[in-house]
Amino acid sequence: MKRLVVLVSGGGSNLQALIDACADGRIAAEIILVLSNRADAYALQRANRAGIPVALKTLTSELVQGGTRTSYDFALAQAVAEARPDLVVLAGWMHILDEAFLVACPAKVINLHPALPGAFPGTHAIERALAAYQCGEIVESGVMVHEVIAEIDAGPVLGTEVVPIQPADDITSLSARMHRAEHRLLVDVVCRMVGT
Repeated sequence: MKRLVVLVSGGGSNLQALIDACADGRIAAEIILVLSNRADAYALQRANRAGIPVALKTLTSELVQGGTRTSYDFALAQAVAEARPDLVVLAGWMHILDEAFLVACPAKVINLHPALPGAFPGTHAIERALAAYQCGEIVESGVMVHEVIAEIDAGPVLGTEVVPIQPADDITSLSARMHRAEHRLLVDVVCRMVGT
């Protein structure tokens, strides 16, 4: 069975989609570690409820001890490497990983991003898409999963799903549809990557 490490920073609904898909056999893998950079991430509670080991590594702790962002990313990669993953999934991970992580990480790293390739890289992608729709610049948005490279949200694309924007949408309704698309796409891509 393939081994997954999932990096999270927030609520963990995408982590939950992976937990559920592993539990019901849609993904032939086991999540062997959930690592967060935020102590208050609800995703850690989701992992605990599922009996998955968790770890916390914050940039602040590294900086207080005299480290740097690069040393943090290297220490993060070492923590991931100790779990011996076959695949590392960034599922709502809100920290840009630099080359130090990517070089030291022993497995392929993929990221889920709530925008289509080339559109709205970085944070607040859903809000920016809604604003662009309201200005008449776009009619749809979407989600993608891509390989992680040193450039933000720019690695080779592994899958996409288009999400139309409706005239009555506000950030709550659009976010809900985007998150449902994220859950489907992430499970699909991870399933394809780990095989059966």
